[in-house]
Amino acid sequence: MNRKTIEFLRVTHLDGPNIWTYRPVLEAWVDIGDLEDSPSNTIPGLYERLTGWLPGLIEHRCGVGERGGFLLRLREGTWPAHILEHITIELQNLAGMKVGFGKARETAERGIYKVAVRTRNEQVGRACLQAGRDLLMAAIEDRPFDIEGTVARLRDLADRRCLGPSTACIVDGAVSRHIPSIRLTEGNLIQLGYGARQRRIWTAETDLTGAIAESIASDKDLTKRLLKSCGVPVPDGRIAESPEDAWEASEEIGLPVAIKPVDGNHGRGVSLDLATRDDVERAYRLALAEGSEVIVERYVPGNEHRLLVVGPRVVAAARGEAAWVKGDGRSTIAELIDRQLNTDPRRGVTEDYPLNRILIDEDPAVSLELARQGVAPTDVPAAGQTVLIQRNGNVAFDVTDTLHPDVVETAVLAARVIGLDVAGIDMVAQDVSRPLAEQSGAIVEVNAGPGLLMHLKPAEGSPRPVGRAIVDHLFPDGESGRIPIVGISGSQGGASIAHVVAQLIACTGKRTGLACRDGLYLGLRQVKPGNCASWRAGRQLLMNRGVDAAVFEHDARSILHEGYAYDRCQVGVVTDLQMDASLAEYYIREPEQMYTVMRTQVDLVLPDGVAVLHAGDPAVAELASLCDGTVLFYALDPGLPVIDMHCAGGGRALFLHDNQVVVAGATGETPLFNLAALHPAMSGKPMLQPLHVLAAVGVALALDIPPELIRAAMDTCVSLPTPAIQTNY
Repeated sequence: MNRKTIEFLRVTHLDGPNIWTYRPVLEAWVDIGDLEDSPSNTIPGLYERLTGWLPGLIEHRCGVGERGGFLLRLREGTWPAHILEHITIELQNLAGMKVGFGKARETAERGIYKVAVRTRNEQVGRACLQAGRDLLMAAIEDRPFDIEGTVARLRDLADRRCLGPSTACIVDGAVSRHIPSIRLTEGNLIQLGYGARQRRIWTAETDLTGAIAESIASDKDLTKRLLKSCGVPVPDGRIAESPEDAWEASEEIGLPVAIKPVDGNHGRGVSLDLATRDDVERAYRLALAEGSEVIVERYVPGNEHRLLVVGPRVVAAARGEAAWVKGDGRSTIAELIDRQLNTDPRRGVTEDYPLNRILIDEDPAVSLELARQGVAPTDVPAAGQTVLIQRNGNVAFDVTDTLHPDVVETAVLAARVIGLDVAGIDMVAQDVSRPLAEQSGAIVEVNAGPGLLMHLKPAEGSPRPVGRAIVDHLFPDGESGRIPIVGISGSQGGASIAHVVAQLIACTGKRTGLACRDGLYLGLRQVKPGNCASWRAGRQLLMNRGVDAAVFEHDARSILHEGYAYDRCQVGVVTDLQMDASLAEYYIREPEQMYTVMRTQVDLVLPDGVAVLHAGDPAVAELASLCDGTVLFYALDPGLPVIDMHCAGGGRALFLHDNQVVVAGATGETPLFNLAALHPAMSGKPMLQPLHVLAAVGVALALDIPPELIRAAMDTCVSLPTPAIQTNY
């Protein structure tokens, strides 16, 4: 029976670093059936259909290493699993979720492949994978495919599931500093760093942003009063209780005035330069629809500016500009808006665009502005006649490099008065390259959680690295946000080693978490029984602000099924590469495949970290060459050639000599303690194997725990507790 189709046997999201890459991936086991006999160059029209639907495939370099590399492979002949990899990547890119990594590898079973693609969101990745399969089958079978509808659907899903641009740029800033991140919700709540050294952000708000400061900023009247009391220039004004009261306030303050909601945002309900009673009363109603109260202020002439203050610095500034149309004697104002303004490629309805499309029916402020000029959207202006559509328009024109020091100082003072560590300061001035006092400029709002898109994608000017600025504010002076992490991989003694390591670290005063097959521990207290050598349990430790250091046990199955809970580790231990027959389920059946799985622990060691490797297993010892950091060997036999060579080259090793635990290096050998002395302290507890002791002590040395503290801890503190079921929470 001819079976030319593509079937998914299994699709798994690997949440952490894995055998493919350091980042989360979607791994699909794919059965291509009889298509194994049909490489791409044997299917008429396949190349043309795929490149017609997905012209962006030309940018895929593939293994060729240059632009057009994948298309070369496609023309010469490649298999559907490989094609599916690239289609899935391209669909994610078209959905707005930029990725680039992918791999397709055949298994030992004919027609079955593993396809792995990087994805920033599991749901979007799965949707792109399924759509990619459908597109590829349509191309193979020469059937129509709705590429526009598919991309629109995927883009909508990505918009709903992925991080917003402000949050994403902060996460990208953390990546540039090698600071890890964890998404805590399906929204924009993000943890940067691990354990006790973590910080949290929610869009552009941080865990240093006080609730009181945020509440003050949301009350425009209170904000003004506090700023004025500290000498910050603000426009005079007061709360109005009704349209009639708004007009009375306008007369008291002096025309023209500005009217806005007290607790509005994003400029909604704001009307400027009002000079007639009719305009004031209509503006009052517009503002009340956007907030709980309405404030009337002296109108400050000039352009609106947004200054982004992060800590003690202004890191970006943008200017707003008015939007006008010019009549041609034939077109209505609505038609002119669409033709002269909305055709600007910088305008759109999503956050991808620095300028918003002007939609009259959805923006009452535009209708009010037109009414003030005595015109309607259906009117036809005379040729050459200009009509004001928006005052200031979008604040999206970068002016960071033009700021006068007085302007910078005033903005920073305003943020400090309110108490915000990250603030968007709305300032009205004719020219921010001059002092405010010279031009009667003023600060009209202070915003908590300011949007960052205007600085990331300005309509004109240079993008500003505002995400990195916020990360530098949260992690000053080179702080990494990392806690010491120890990963232990293998099938022999992992739990025993992990327990001893956790207790050795605890003896240094650090609050230590442990996730292993015996349970989840905080210190000596078991908080969850059962096998916790898993990604989910590991994340519990990394999200816990009370954890100063963490120890994780891994086996090959958890690595293959979930990936690691952390991105990198300070110390990585590999005990063995012993094959497990049950791993055949994952198509792991040969020693070299096991090597690929277990090497990942060494791959994750930080450049300033240490791999602790069992030198008595030649396959484990071979992993030393893969480590970005240094290597410490351990073995029972002191005479292993690999240890002699390692120490001669300046490395360190641990071994047993006459029952003494000895650390050796280029300068000689130093006894640490007698192994027999541990036995009384271990009375009534499961016996530690000498090899496990060596591995644990190796980790302690790798973490720079002093030898005398290791000796004292092993003599008095270290035990191997039998798992006891305690309260699970």
